[in-house]
Amino acid sequence: MKDASDSLSVKEWIELQKINQRNGAYLTLVELFESGYTQYANKVALSNMGKDLTYREIGELSTQFASFLQNNFHIKKGDRVAIMMPNCLQYCVALHAILRIGAIAVNINPMYKPRELQHQVNDAECETIIIMSMSAATLSEALNQTSIKNVVITELGDLLGSVKGTIVNLVLKYIRRLIRPYRIPNAVSFKKALALGNKSTFNRVEVFASDIAFLQYTGGTTGVAKGAMLAHANMCANVWQTRVWAGDKLFEFSKTALNPLPLYHIFALMINVFTIYTTGGHVILITDPRDISVYPKLFRQYPITMLTGLNTLFVALLSNKEFRSLAFSHLNFTVGGGMATRQAVSEEWEKVTKHVIIDGYGLTETCPVVSINPISIQHYTGTIGKPVAATQVEIRDDQGKSLPVGETGEICVKGPQVMLGYWKNPAETANVLNDEGWLKTGDLGKFDNQGYLRLVDRKKELISVSGFKVYPNEVEDVLTMHPGISEAAVIGIPDKSTGERVKAYIVRKNSDVTVEEIMAYCHDNLTGYKRPHDIVFRDTLPKSNVGKVLRRVLRDEEGV
Repeated sequence: MKDASDSLSVKEWIELQKINQRNGAYLTLVELFESGYTQYANKVALSNMGKDLTYREIGELSTQFASFLQNNFHIKKGDRVAIMMPNCLQYCVALHAILRIGAIAVNINPMYKPRELQHQVNDAECETIIIMSMSAATLSEALNQTSIKNVVITELGDLLGSVKGTIVNLVLKYIRRLIRPYRIPNAVSFKKALALGNKSTFNRVEVFASDIAFLQYTGGTTGVAKGAMLAHANMCANVWQTRVWAGDKLFEFSKTALNPLPLYHIFALMINVFTIYTTGGHVILITDPRDISVYPKLFRQYPITMLTGLNTLFVALLSNKEFRSLAFSHLNFTVGGGMATRQAVSEEWEKVTKHVIIDGYGLTETCPVVSINPISIQHYTGTIGKPVAATQVEIRDDQGKSLPVGETGEICVKGPQVMLGYWKNPAETANVLNDEGWLKTGDLGKFDNQGYLRLVDRKKELISVSGFKVYPNEVEDVLTMHPGISEAAVIGIPDKSTGERVKAYIVRKNSDVTVEEIMAYCHDNLTGYKRPHDIVFRDTLPKSNVGKVLRRVLRDEEGV
């Protein structure tokens, strides 16, 4: 039997846990869920907008919704079901139900535009979507060009109670006007789905560790979004790895966790939906993380022990006087992910809260945790920690040769949390994942003499905006579809708030095309973080001898 510190394939990890289930390891997310329904039945699992759900209630509601999906939409094991929601109680109920019937969950960013939504649901071959009413107009615009046949629409207030829920829904629709008109024939309301499911019988489905749990879309290391196939075992292994890393401290830290990060993103999904669930912890969901005024209120209302965030959020919180005035008497664990936490931000956080931000490293293809700093860390170190249990990390050159300590190269990862591959994309899978199970991350790093991993840089073509990857090819393709643009090149430039922002260099077909026109066009075709914030018109773009646009020349001009 291999020791937990050795690298394990997902198959080896499954066999290890069958023989010796330790540290609360589960082989499937269904086992993980159902254990919580009974073990922590009467404990509060989730809170959102003042409404609590216990572990038992999540089980009951997800059983009703699972029954509806089986008996009314006839969802079968292996079918892909899309979820397009912000953080809310319904998200978790729907997710539990989808996985409990053996279906595959496909998370979709609720900020997506019709083009982006269309690509993802068609690529995943989704016939069913559960969507928040605030995104329904987007679906309505794209519906005829998608594979979607079944739609469940939920209002934000649906699980908040009859009085409060009604008020919330009316405010969003008529006062804040966040729900645009839409027309989706035969859509079923979330409340009706629960009622119908309660009248029928949920049929248990046998789910195996090797079954796919998620198609989690990412650009990978290049190109447009691809679906990373994450098996139940991949996800459960990363839960186990996180628990091994934290040990018994996790039970203390996760008693009351504040989660502002979107659950459709792999970081928050793993930590706040799955890992904390195994400890019986209480997770408070923030639906609109941009409303900084809500954070001080929640810190005063709840004894918050844990906060998950990223650099952009920490900057915003530290800029809020009310937040800085808090005592932070219960907070003892802040974890940063999604993007590197800047040194000045980390040090200011320590000064204000008296607690360090613990940084780690990961990516969608690894569920996501690869490495993380020790829980005992006292101050900012600039490292992204050591590999978690059963994970091997090597720094390799362009020829795949392992490099010695101190030398910079591509970070390559092997472990049970590494994805099965990209959905319907063997060519892209082969580009990043070899037959021995090694994943090329596309990120550059190095090890120091103490065995800590340091992130040096990433592939220069990628742009990271508040932790979200932006792929220049996609933005350039959208720009050049504009009738007044002949060529376009996109790079990332430094931004104090978001880490980087998108800058576009454009060759126009005629001088009548304006910056305002292009900005409006991008607003209609790209999610906010993908849109260029800076636009420069040029007569030509720098190119190689074969005509390839040289983005590196543009970066050199910007000094980045």
